[in-house]
Amino acid sequence: MLKNHNLLDASQGNLPEFSTERCNLHKGKCIDMYCDEHNEVCCIACIATNHKSCPEKRIYSIPDMIDTLFKLRDCKQIQSRLRDMMVSLTTLGKSKDDKLKALNDVKNEEIAKVQKFQKALETIIRKAGEATRNEIEGKYKELEKEIHQEKQNANVNEDSLKEYDDKLNKAEGNRAQRFVCCTIAEKKMEEVDRQISKETGITDDGRQLVFTPNQTLMKYLNGLHGIGIVGVNTRKKTDMYQIKGSKDINIMVNGDSSTCYSLGCCLTFDNQLLVTDYNNNKLKLINTDTMTVVDNCQLDSAPYGVCCINDSEAAIACRDNMIQFVSYGNKITHTRQIKTSHSCFGITTRNDKIYVTDCEYSLYIYDMTGNLLQTISQDNAGNKLFYCSIRVTFSENGDKMYVSDGNKSIVCLDGKGNYQSTFNDSDLNLSDGVCVDGRGNIFVIGYSSHNVVQFNENGQKIGVVVKQQDGLLYPQSTCFDQKLNRLFVTMNDCNVVKMFELY
Repeated sequence: MLKNHNLLDASQGNLPEFSTERCNLHKGKCIDMYCDEHNEVCCIACIATNHKSCPEKRIYSIPDMIDTLFKLRDCKQIQSRLRDMMVSLTTLGKSKDDKLKALNDVKNEEIAKVQKFQKALETIIRKAGEATRNEIEGKYKELEKEIHQEKQNANVNEDSLKEYDDKLNKAEGNRAQRFVCCTIAEKKMEEVDRQISKETGITDDGRQLVFTPNQTLMKYLNGLHGIGIVGVNTRKKTDMYQIKGSKDINIMVNGDSSTCYSLGCCLTFDNQLLVTDYNNNKLKLINTDTMTVVDNCQLDSAPYGVCCINDSEAAIACRDNMIQFVSYGNKITHTRQIKTSHSCFGITTRNDKIYVTDCEYSLYIYDMTGNLLQTISQDNAGNKLFYCSIRVTFSENGDKMYVSDGNKSIVCLDGKGNYQSTFNDSDLNLSDGVCVDGRGNIFVIGYSSHNVVQFNENGQKIGVVVKQQDGLLYPQSTCFDQKLNRLFVTMNDCNVVKMFELY
């Protein structure tokens, strides 16, 4: 086959270079042509069909012109851009995975709400059914009593008539006696006859128990598509909140030996408020409907921050390098502890991980059993990241962490702990507590400026929501009730927690 060919060794001379890429439109044909008019590589068939109107001088054979064409491309730069874009897509994919998980978590939460509402409706219907059954029982007892009385009256009248029948039998031959007995019996029979007619009429009139279903209720229930409205809420809000009203919640309880000093607060899954009391070594549970303390628990060490793990367990950052876990519900009870090698101050949880600040230079991430997973203390350039890490919270979808950092205000990290930005404002002095509203806004406490400043998720100030004249004096921690738009704020050495109703 090769007798008429002149075979050369690959090392002899510059051999032509051919692309091995195949055309998607014309299967099997190599991509060996380039149209400069469209900056497109293609096969010879593509040139004949899709580029026949292009100037011939702008169409090149890649193997023939590769020395000239290759100079047009900076392959290393393109490959670098490819890799950067691949990293971006990987990051995007991971963020979408996080959003899918968050979406699934929200779905489960909303289904739980449906089930809770359904149980509430079932309880209402069950109580209404029980009330109707009790009403039937009450009517039955009334009728039963009436009929028993009528039966008793009939028995008495029967005995009376029998008495005079006996007297008439005994008075045989004594006409005077028989006359008297007949007259009395006649009167008695008239009276009994009237009673019989009356009671027989009542009985025949149909005294029966009747239950008539509420057809209006049945029609309404049958017409329901569901027991609520389901929609997709973007939950974005860009304007500044305003104060609609406020209330002081007294958190002092029997047994407190000192003025309360709450350094942390959080809302439970059923919208109750947990607050720490450093001076009295206690955790306190507040009913947010009645605004009263309904339970408290003595702790082994003075508490700083607190967060809820689930609907029955909370974690508390304590003074003696310790994370204390408690169960709450009917009664707050100690469960377990995690000892750390550092101070524990601010605390939050997400995706089965515990995030703890040390009020110094670091943020620590643990799993739920106490294994240290990561320590964050430097930015991307290796510089010290925190001046004084105080509190930590997450954005709604978990793609950002916000750490209050004293004089530096708020340090923003991505969900993996990589530094993104730092933001501050002249209205904010010594940032302390921080929380989010679930609609893209961040509330930051100014300890020395005695206020709460609202930022958007990009760190741009929207405005000062709560000021010193609203009753704040050295505020320290805060949490936001997303259902009722209520902001709770604790203060330094103070027996009250401030509740601000916002709109």
